[in-house]
Amino acid sequence: MIPVTTFAGKKVAIFGLGGSGLASASALLAGGADVIGWDDDADTVTRATSAGIPTADLRHIDWSRISALVLAPGVPLTDPVPHWSVGLAHAAAVEVIGDIELFCRERRAHTPTAPFVAITGTNGKSTTTALIAHLLSAAGYDTQMGGNIGTAILSLEPPGTVVKLAQTAHAGLRAHVIECSSYQIDLAPTLDPSVGILINVTEDHLDRHGTLRHYAAVKERLVDGVQEDGTAIVGVDDDWCAAAADRIERAGKRLVRVSVRRPLPDGLYVEAEQIMQAAGGSVRALAHLGGIGSLRGVHNAQNAACAVGAALALGLSAQEIQRGLMSFPGLAHRMEQVGRKGRVLFVNDSKATNADSTAQALACFSDMFWIAGGKPKTGGISSLAGFFPRIRKAYLIGEAAAGFAQELEGHVAYVVAGTLDRAVELAARDAEASDVKEPVVLLSPACASFDQYRNFEVRGDKFRELVRSLPGLEPP
Repeated sequence: MIPVTTFAGKKVAIFGLGGSGLASASALLAGGADVIGWDDDADTVTRATSAGIPTADLRHIDWSRISALVLAPGVPLTDPVPHWSVGLAHAAAVEVIGDIELFCRERRAHTPTAPFVAITGTNGKSTTTALIAHLLSAAGYDTQMGGNIGTAILSLEPPGTVVKLAQTAHAGLRAHVIECSSYQIDLAPTLDPSVGILINVTEDHLDRHGTLRHYAAVKERLVDGVQEDGTAIVGVDDDWCAAAADRIERAGKRLVRVSVRRPLPDGLYVEAEQIMQAAGGSVRALAHLGGIGSLRGVHNAQNAACAVGAALALGLSAQEIQRGLMSFPGLAHRMEQVGRKGRVLFVNDSKATNADSTAQALACFSDMFWIAGGKPKTGGISSLAGFFPRIRKAYLIGEAAAGFAQELEGHVAYVVAGTLDRAVELAARDAEASDVKEPVVLLSPACASFDQYRNFEVRGDKFRELVRSLPGLEPP
């Protein structure tokens, strides 16, 4: 835990007592704050009270005594309308912040030079975060990974602590590698990482941010706030991020541009499965991605290039970076190689809950036995038509099965399997019996999971379980 001492002796209200809210309450209490928490769900309040968190309905407290409202990131701050707790805070001129902001203030107060890498982007945040953490750990850093990727930031170990590790150049250094959603950035007005990464910006979360312009501006704040001696790393393959990079450069910040579409005169770019570094008129091949199954595809090349930029900024050598890339296992449910049965590779991409995400997976393979479907999203799979020639057969599940069948009719052979267990059974049989040299059974649903599973993780876990029960399966 990271005790938050910057609010010692002050009264802090917390709304939203899920994982990050409970961690924030505990951290504030450990740092000497007077905490009062609340949630709209009565059972959640009961659990928090049982865990020793003081609770009371924030509608009935004296807001003139409150120094800050710590808001859970999923609670509406602006659009479509601010949550009632936000309205009460604003009426009392009380600042509204989140757990990332608490971390930033604590770090700034006690260990402002401690390595802090913050990562955001519409796509690829989690893979980039996990890869950076892996590169640093493999090189000897004590790496603390959290934020939007799973572990609440205040549940991690404090920044700046020296620990005993293997004797490497980086032994004894602790780095925080934190994935930040737009919701979390919105609640962190003084976010100031030593390395900030903005991977990309495409339309998302407009129900929360109102417009794409506002959403992009929120994302940009993460790299704009990089410490004066820090490094901003920006993927420049979309217009929003390219413009952000120009503004950061004009502001005098140290900037590394990243592209997977074209060579850059200065920065990192990907060419023929190599990450190239251009600087001062010279170019060198910095790292090679060929044959790294966990980093297949152009989207993962972008993630890897951004991660390499962060590793360089924190002092890793090209040799350390290459070793780390080659040993990266990947993330569960994101192009996860579950295993092989003879020639057949089984890949779990359950995280692909829309067509855009599935397109990235379909681009990675030539001969696929594709499992798709679930709770459909607007637009269906028409945007994937360019990949249809790569699909040997589709196995359709869930509510989307009938609609997907209509879109595939006459283009791709398919069967309405209905359930995931039936789809795995049929796809494994057909792939094994095919004349394809390297067949791939790919779960990349292009749908939400909520018709049959609680979330995409549960869906992916089920796929993994089914695949691993197949006789003759070997590790990837």
